[in-house]
Amino acid sequence: MTQNKPTATIQFLKGIDETVIPEIRLSRSKDGRTGRALFIFEQPKALTAEQMGEIKGMFLIDEEGELVTREVNARFVNGKPNALEAIYIWKTEQDFERFMRFAKRYAKGHGMSYTDK
Repeated sequence: MTQNKPTATIQFLKGIDETVIPEIRLSRSKDGRTGRALFIFEQPKALTAEQMGEIKGMFLIDEEGELVTREVNARFVNGKPNALEAIYIWKTEQDFERFMRFAKRYAKGHGMSYTDK
């Protein structure tokens, strides 16, 4: 299986693509209009000493532009950061459709697939 060149990337530090592939969990309201995506990055590059900078958000970048969330938290083990958790929230069907276009591009470019649980 050949992996396509990513057309969608995730960054925590502007200009530096995060190479760790996150676990992504989606949830939607009962009426389907609003929802959120929880991203969990275990041992992300953004937390390494040489990359450590001031994280101002998570930036989802593709050919349509950029989606941004400021809801990013570090998870610590024994006083050391070991994971980043970020939440992207959408409030309209259009926002959800835009997020899903990014997610499909990201998945395709990183050899991932979507599964319903």
